[in-house]
Amino acid sequence: MESQQTTALSGTTSEDVAKPDKDMKRIGAAGFTGTLIEFYDLQIYTTAAALVFAHVFFPQLGKAAGTVAAFGTVGVVFVARPFGSILFGHFGDRLGRKRTLVVTLLMMGLATFLTGLLPTSDRIGILAPILLVALRVLQGIAAGGEFAGAALLIAENAPSHARGKWSVLPNLGGAASNSIAALTFLVTSMTMDDHSFRTWGWRIPFLFSSVLMIIGLYIRLNIRESSVFTSEDRRGSISRAPFFDALKTQPRDILLACLIPVPAFSILYLVLTYAVSYGVTQIQFQYSQVLWLSVANGVILGLGTLVTSRISDRFGRRPVLIFSSSLAFIWAFVLFPVLYIGTMSSYAIAVFVSMLLVGFITGPVAAFLSELFNTRYRYTAVGFCYNISGIIGGGIPPLIAGSIISTYGTSAFGKLLAATCFVSICCCLAVRETRSRALNSDWERQQ
Repeated sequence: MESQQTTALSGTTSEDVAKPDKDMKRIGAAGFTGTLIEFYDLQIYTTAAALVFAHVFFPQLGKAAGTVAAFGTVGVVFVARPFGSILFGHFGDRLGRKRTLVVTLLMMGLATFLTGLLPTSDRIGILAPILLVALRVLQGIAAGGEFAGAALLIAENAPSHARGKWSVLPNLGGAASNSIAALTFLVTSMTMDDHSFRTWGWRIPFLFSSVLMIIGLYIRLNIRESSVFTSEDRRGSISRAPFFDALKTQPRDILLACLIPVPAFSILYLVLTYAVSYGVTQIQFQYSQVLWLSVANGVILGLGTLVTSRISDRFGRRPVLIFSSSLAFIWAFVLFPVLYIGTMSSYAIAVFVSMLLVGFITGPVAAFLSELFNTRYRYTAVGFCYNISGIIGGGIPPLIAGSIISTYGTSAFGKLLAATCFVSICCCLAVRETRSRALNSDWERQQ
């Protein structure tokens, strides 16, 4: 009783007693590895769609239309991810984070492995692209449940004073996936000729994902459930309908949280799609140059997330997010003039600064979203907001970039990009600070 009184008087909670380093490292490794594997799978699909899918799955459409169709299958994941966030959020909030994350990893891994075995159109005709889209939908559903679960598994076990430091690991896994996916394709393409790569070599990265899946499953099966969720389950406070509970209880926070990360997604996917296409078609980069730049992009993205995640533990999530989005607002007016200089160095500056700013914005996001929502529907709310933000920022701007730039010029699209940053800043100003918030029901009932 005396120790409990001392804890209360000191203003700390049981969460503030740090887990043993060994436990946190194991939990952090589970979040990092799982996200790396799942987003590696998404990255290799995007790369393969750009390089070979038009040739092997849509040859009857011709080169131009086939390329459009191949990139269309990439966009399917954005539509599927919110549904995955609601589905797996429901089970994550009712059955636990650990078991749900095992299922998302299995679903993603199997869908990716089967893509590597998928017969091409010259063998099974129109059934090939239909199966390709179906497997892509499964990837999207699995990805929709991944980030929130990985973030919460770490955040709900981490000490509150270092939650940003630990919660950044899923974002680091996503950054590492950029580099590893690019390296995998680089090694594959350098060890065979173009014909062999288009015929069967593109399958190797997909089949290799099964090895990563086994490693990820081993790690996730050997960690414990989130302590916060376990406590919630013991209290009998589990929500029967987490999605509707979240919408009813925190509608304003959900709206704000959907809009805050949008600039990060907009800039990220603008670089991964439009900027890469510009580099290949206008600057005429070689294939290996594009892949080496992609490797560097992942490293820079990871560095950016590390910096702001640590700073947010000291100064708060809101100030860091406001500062990062303000930098992105300024950069939106500079990005295209730098990119359109048309040299290798200007291209590198444009994409590297962009990726650094993406890292700055995403660094505190996992901790911020985890702290924003109540325990009984936290998995659902975090996943839904993150994936809706992905649709708004990652699905729409890259899709309309080409038409807007060709019709109105780069300055018009720069203003549109700046507008997303401005909206994000306003939302950050409207939301409450979450740093050091206790992630348990005792705190929530006191509010």
